[in-house]
This record gives sequence, structure tokens and C-alpha cells, in this order.
Amino acid sequence: MKAIVLAGGAGSRLYPLTQVSSKQLQAVFDKPMIYYPLTVLIASGVREFCLIATPHDLPRYQNLLGDGNQWGVAIQYREQPRPEGIAQAFLIAADFVGSDDVILMLGDNIFSGGDDFPRAVSSFTGGATIFAYHVKDPERYGVVEFDRNGKAISIEEKPQHPKSNYAVPGVYVYDNSVLGIAKAVKPSIRGELEITDINLEYLRLGKLQVRRLSRGFAWLDAGTSTALHEASSYIEAIERRQGVKIGCPEEAALVRGFLSIEQFEGLITRMPKCEYSEYLHSVSEEWHRLQGGSSEQ
Repeated sequence: MKAIVLAGGAGSRLYPLTQVSSKQLQAVFDKPMIYYPLTVLIASGVREFCLIATPHDLPRYQNLLGDGNQWGVAIQYREQPRPEGIAQAFLIAADFVGSDDVILMLGDNIFSGGDDFPRAVSSFTGGATIFAYHVKDPERYGVVEFDRNGKAISIEEKPQHPKSNYAVPGVYVYDNSVLGIAKAVKPSIRGELEITDINLEYLRLGKLQVRRLSRGFAWLDAGTSTALHEASSYIEAIERRQGVKIGCPEEAALVRGFLSIEQFEGLITRMPKCEYSEYLHSVSEEWHRLQGGSSEQ
């Protein structure tokens, strides 16, 4: 399973912050926003990534993330010359996907809690899997309608009169046929290649699974200045209360076995002394404690 992370777009709703840096490079509490989707994907077992961004912003992502080797993963990059809809990601990254199944995740979606995504990825056998999350303002999103048996029967993109309160978060799991389906998608009335049209085609084929996210799960859309502040406050509250970090790719890579403890500790030695490196040091100490040994850090 490979993953595409879409970090393009103009980020106009975050102006003037996006005059300084890309939306997905903005800080969400103590980490760049892009760390959060990458961490979810690493925790789900993904090792091959393609990050899509504008020609202007792409060098900034390359400078921050490199080739991914520091986390035991491989990151490729592709340019999005113009934002033409989420489904455009499959046209841009078709050569990266090749013959594999693929996850598409939006770089400005932040998730916390539960193991919904790792379970969905590990149990994926084909077709498409998307998710549904109960919100109070569904008209802002793609909306799923369920029948009385809990089966998805319709999906609408930003409807004026939503048929349910279940929005579709920005993470989608597809088999390889998504590449052919994406090529056939026509621009919507908004002039965009809509991801909803891909999902509707899987629904028409009877190959769409919609998994409702549990109540203990949090989905934060940090696309506006207010939402960005709220997301930062939420992450800070959870981290300070629980003493664990959300969106920490180094820790996810260690837990997944993508990094050895020696590689993990090597990363820490190359970091400046700060709260983030101190947290990673505590993770290292806990690892050694559980192994019955002692840390040299």
C-alpha cells in the first residue's frame, strides 16, 4: 500500500499566514501540520509516499522532510501546477502509484484517537474504503447518506440540504482501479475534479465501504485561522494531559519497526535540545525500560 499526501492549493482561507509558508507547513501547536497526516500513515504501516505541492512550496517540503530515510520511509515529490480538485492527485501521481493500492490523504486534515485507520488499511481487500464522521455543519463537506441498515446509499459534495450529518474526512483508501476511474472524471460545476465523483463510481459498482469513525475519534480541519487555532489548542490540551505527542513521525516509525532503537536514538542526538527532543528521549527511556535494559542517552 502506497500513500499520496496532497499538500497543494493556495490556502486562501489562511491568508495572510500563507504569505509566509504553505498551509500544511503552518504550526499546529508544536509541529508542522504535515507531520500529522504523515504520522497517521506511518502508524498504518505505509512506507512509500508521494507528496504533492505547488512548484513554489515543494522545495520547502523537500527541505523539511527530505527523502524520508530518517523515518525509515521513502518520500517522492510531484508538482501541482494548478489546484484543479482533489481527484487531480491521481493524475499527477499515477506513475508513483503504479500497480499498487493507494491511500490519498489531505495534508490539512488532523486525526487523533483510536486505531480506525490502521485497522482499515490492514483489512483492505479491494474496492474503496472511505470514512464518515458526525459533524454539526455537514454542508461544508462531502456528505454520506445511510439507509436504515447502515449502508451508504448516496454521497453529495457540499450539499445545500444535507441528507445526514456524516461528513467524509480527507482520507481515502482505493484499489488500483482508482487510476482509471480518475482519468474519466470530468470537472464539476465548480471547475474541479471532485473526489466525490470517484467515490460515487465505486458506490455505483457496489465496491464502496464506508466506515463510521468512533465517537472517541477526533477529526480537525485546520483550513481557516480560527480552525488552526482550535486545532493547536486541542492538541496542546491532549498532549499536556496525557504526556504523549500526537503527530510524532519518529515515534510512529519506532513503534512500527521502521526504525531500530539505535536509529531512533541517533535522530535525537542530531536534534537541538528542546521539548520535542526531550519527549523523544523519554520515549527511548520507556522503550529500554520495557525491554528490561538501560538507555545510553
